[in-house]
Amino acid sequence: MKQGGVTSTVRDVAAVAGVSIATVSRVLNGRGNVTPETRELVERAVAQLGGRGPRPRGGPKPFPGSVLVRCPYLLTDYFGIIVSSVAETLELHGRSVVLSAGDTAQRSRVLPQLPGRPGIAGAVLILPPEPAEELAALRERQFPFIVVDPRLPPPRDMLAVSAAHAAGARRLTTHLTGLGHRRIGVVAGPREWLASDARLAGHAAALADAGVLGEPGLIRHVEPTVEWGHRAAGELLDSDDRPTALLGFNDKAAVGALQAAVERGLRVPRDVSVGGFDDIDLSRATRPTLTTVRQPLLELGRMAVTLLVRVLERHELEALHVELSTELVIRDSTGPVRVPG
Repeated sequence: MKQGGVTSTVRDVAAVAGVSIATVSRVLNGRGNVTPETRELVERAVAQLGGRGPRPRGGPKPFPGSVLVRCPYLLTDYFGIIVSSVAETLELHGRSVVLSAGDTAQRSRVLPQLPGRPGIAGAVLILPPEPAEELAALRERQFPFIVVDPRLPPPRDMLAVSAAHAAGARRLTTHLTGLGHRRIGVVAGPREWLASDARLAGHAAALADAGVLGEPGLIRHVEPTVEWGHRAAGELLDSDDRPTALLGFNDKAAVGALQAAVERGLRVPRDVSVGGFDDIDLSRATRPTLTTVRQPLLELGRMAVTLLVRVLERHELEALHVELSTELVIRDSTGPVRVPG
């Protein structure tokens, strides 16, 4: 390692970290008989000296330990698919899983304790609810982790993998404008979610392509559940100039929109078209079946593990933010706009 043209040695690292030369050697060789706190001191010293540190014979050793998979939500047909994929892929890489999931996990402060948690080498954080400051602090402590489907825009130096939300939403709205729809209601997700912003941007771009200026009054921001989708869709359908199509933030919100339409005696898709996002099993169980955008949920899990394992094995990464393509799945819930008369 060089700093200002001078090669740093194990002795230099030891002096900066305030530990023995033997301890530095154990850290650089990836041996397990070093506390997480001491390992962090040595790695900070290496970074401070301006490089990767003195290389042991055979190159740097992988970070030993298990991977924490944090999904502070119920493991339903969306989150459950991602978590299962993550766990299966970690097993293929010889890494054991420590699972933190469910509503109780959402109320626990896990991230600040991760760097000092014995036996944990890294973490997969799925739609983490923690504020950006906590994620940034974890990154500054050089703890390896990756965010799956980030709630907030990730910093440029943070590993993240998500679906191409904007492109998927644009494709779905383009499908509707191609069927003649111009007045399209949107049951969007929470305002602060990155995916909500991206999907609304894709929707607006498709409307602009069709020469239509989007109306803020046709958008409702809600929690993406059947119940909230039902309520928001009802408000839109009860308006004097009701939309000819409705888009749900996800398939659950879209199912709520289907229910709201049926309750008002509207036929789908003859009177109103409905589209969703995700392509979970529910989208194939509705009547009519739901037009939606397929997210590659299994691949999201696989890609997250692949990137994290490369970090744990001390490989260089060029792409830190990865977006996986989505696919429009056209079913029976969308059709041509009905011409009055």
